[in-house]
Amino acid sequence: MKIVDVVERAVPISSNIANAFIDFSKMNASIVAVKTDVIRNGKPVVGYGFNSNGRYAPSGILRERFIPRLLEAKSEDILNESGTNFSPEKIFDILMANEKPGGHGERTVAVGTLDMAIWDAVAKIEEVPLYKLLADQYGDGTIDEKVFVYAAGGYYFPGKGLPELQDEMKSYLDMGYSKVKMKVGGVPLKEDLKRIEAVINVVGTGQNLMVDVNGRFNLEEAIEFGNAIKDYHLFWYEEAGDPLDYQLQEELSKVYPHAMATGENLFSLQDATNLIRYAGMNPKTDFLQFDCALSYGLVEYMKILNMLEENGWSSRNCIPHGGHQMSLNIAAGLKLYGNESYPGIFQPFGGFADGHAVEDGFVTLPDAPGIGVEAKEQLYDLLKTL
Repeated sequence: MKIVDVVERAVPISSNIANAFIDFSKMNASIVAVKTDVIRNGKPVVGYGFNSNGRYAPSGILRERFIPRLLEAKSEDILNESGTNFSPEKIFDILMANEKPGGHGERTVAVGTLDMAIWDAVAKIEEVPLYKLLADQYGDGTIDEKVFVYAAGGYYFPGKGLPELQDEMKSYLDMGYSKVKMKVGGVPLKEDLKRIEAVINVVGTGQNLMVDVNGRFNLEEAIEFGNAIKDYHLFWYEEAGDPLDYQLQEELSKVYPHAMATGENLFSLQDATNLIRYAGMNPKTDFLQFDCALSYGLVEYMKILNMLEENGWSSRNCIPHGGHQMSLNIAAGLKLYGNESYPGIFQPFGGFADGHAVEDGFVTLPDAPGIGVEAKEQLYDLLKTL
């Protein structure tokens, strides 16, 4: 049993949308195929992976460091103890061999992309969906039959006024979502408040709305914005300041009375640990958004889940960033609170299996081996080109 080839290519996911910090006019992502010599249903098993939106394709370091490192490994060094499947944990150690700690940079994205493909292959070899493999081998043996998802949107866009913003949010409700998220922090406070009120008029209550600053504010701005929105009783107030500014988050936590969310731009166990230690986050109310596809993969993500449990947090505090099938499998198999969703943008990576519509804010998963990319036709058509 061995890996015979790994192929990577960068593909565009560009658009004219923008949040408070960046636009997506030149955004791309890496897709990878890990080809094995294992035969299932008459064909070699191929595991597919990709990186989440918001970080560019790590093509260079994948091709120069991590893919050669994986292909050079001895077959016996990447298999589980019984020799019947690949070991994601052993492969993680091989990928990270001779890498210094700290200064994580874009390597977290490269390893996370390969890690997704490895888990896809492992579940396909077992001939089970990844969520079932996770529940049986790492969880309590049961799965969430349906997973909470919210619609992330509300981006700034040229010529997009309040009516267009409201129409967008109405479309998400029509799709079956019960809660939505919008971008804030990119225009003056008074204008953002008008935008928030316009959306609340559509979704009915602040509890059906999240707002996301994407790290734009300093402490004074974060507190000012928090004071301005606190009476809306929003579902959460997300990433007000720089993701690594734990003191800002701690000070904001002292004065903002409702739920907050952060973590999508923290890409390692140590960074996640520091957030829990120093940022004043509340395990009774707050949400954590670590995205395994950007943060060294599921092997590292499960270390983060263990750390959270040791510090009095639950997996139910976690709603991963990214809006893709990998995180959806983790949510179902390891009992997270839910998962993000990007209806209509960052395609073909955003969204879930064809024929599994969102109903009352929840979505089901296909009974397909692996992470289920074959059950999403547009995505599978792209990945097959590898």
